[in-house]
Amino acid sequence: MTATEPRRRWWPRSVRARTALAAALTAAVILLGIGWWLHHDLYHRSTQIAEDQAKEQLWSLCDQLRQGVVPDSTSTVPYEVVATGRRTAVAYGGGMDDFDPGTHHVMPAPPKALRAEIITSVRLPANPDYDPSDKLSVAGGTQQVVTADIRAGELSSAEAAALGVTADAALRVYVVVLPNTAEAIATTTDHLLLRAGLVGLVLIAAATYFAVRVALRPVEAIRVLTASVTAHDPRERVTVPATGHEITALATTINTTLQRLDDAAARQRRFVADAAHELRSPLTTLLASLEVALAYPDRTDWPAAATTAARQTRRLQALAEDLLLLARLDTRTPPAGPELVDLAALASRLTEQYPLADGPLTLTCDSTAPAHAHGNPDAYERLLRNLVDNAARHAAHRIQITVRIQDAWIVLTVHDDGPGVPAEDAERIFERFVRLDDARSRDHGGTGLGLAIARDLAHRHGGTLTLTPRTLGACFRLCLPQAPAPAGR
Repeated sequence: MTATEPRRRWWPRSVRARTALAAALTAAVILLGIGWWLHHDLYHRSTQIAEDQAKEQLWSLCDQLRQGVVPDSTSTVPYEVVATGRRTAVAYGGGMDDFDPGTHHVMPAPPKALRAEIITSVRLPANPDYDPSDKLSVAGGTQQVVTADIRAGELSSAEAAALGVTADAALRVYVVVLPNTAEAIATTTDHLLLRAGLVGLVLIAAATYFAVRVALRPVEAIRVLTASVTAHDPRERVTVPATGHEITALATTINTTLQRLDDAAARQRRFVADAAHELRSPLTTLLASLEVALAYPDRTDWPAAATTAARQTRRLQALAEDLLLLARLDTRTPPAGPELVDLAALASRLTEQYPLADGPLTLTCDSTAPAHAHGNPDAYERLLRNLVDNAARHAAHRIQITVRIQDAWIVLTVHDDGPGVPAEDAERIFERFVRLDDARSRDHGGTGLGLAIARDLAHRHGGTLTLTPRTLGACFRLCLPQAPAPAGR
């Protein structure tokens, strides 16, 4: 258990549940932002409508007063008309009755310097009869109002008398902007949005859960089928959906991987079988020679028996070393500490030191300039020695090594004048334990691993090893990336 698991116990393990929860959380954030924007925009618009309604009521009251008509107390918006020189209100209505303005007007008296219609705030006295459920009821405290003034001289004597004010009186009309409407609309909308949002989140989470569940059915089928694949029987393949989406690519990739595993298992079985066969041949010869010598000790040529045993033991040792080297190469680990190696000098030194058997066989090296490459000197020497060993087993009279530089690449060739390789076997000879001449003596035919090791070493150093067609003999072509020459040379 990792250190982070106890803190994530609340997070579901199922991909379906995780996706549904993530979708719900994302939708919740989006809906919360939209709800906040709607609340503020709707409240602002509702407040603007209440202000427009109050202004409309204000101008209607002003028109009635200029005609000398006392406005009706029945109104959808609270209002009050006050005048200079008068203790009580000229007119009031729309919920202002609760303040009992008949004894004393609630709103302030008109100022001496009258102004045009404005929006201001007025502090009202406490209202003991305030009813929050009544939209026309006005509470105490500070309320927003719109006002308009009617100056002296705008009314005739008859109109002033009809209103109950003096001819030189100034009137001010107050209309309260009801905040309850905007608040009620915003609150109602918030409740609706909250309920709709909760239902929407549940639906989004459920839809996402089942959608992911349906989408993952092929993945579950792939998992079940893949779980049945074993190392002993990797031939099982998953069904590729015909939809063409990502799961199709996943199924194709898994089938490709299983095929590679199957091929690798087959190569491994073939390799083990070939190795066992190659080991059995010298072991059989060695065991038979020793058993005959032990059965007839008096008639045994012990020096010859010892020579045979030593030769077969050396063959077993060479085969074991090749198998160990192939095992290391199969790990695909990068070469440790690559050095700068002069392949031209290495080929020249190998030519001088290579032990040729008695006979007309000659080994020459042709190089025009140093050829430096990054890599392991022992690996390069093993690669080149394997190529020369292969050529020595097939050459009739001559083996030629050439080293050239071509377009920042080192091209090294090993050419012999032997029988050559058929075109159809140009690639097969690089497989492990492959020897084309079945009639060749096992004692002198090698293990069949030399060319496979040489190609693996070439690939390990970023190069290639191929068989180049020739009319006479076989020519192996090694290409390696050239490294810059060391400073001072």
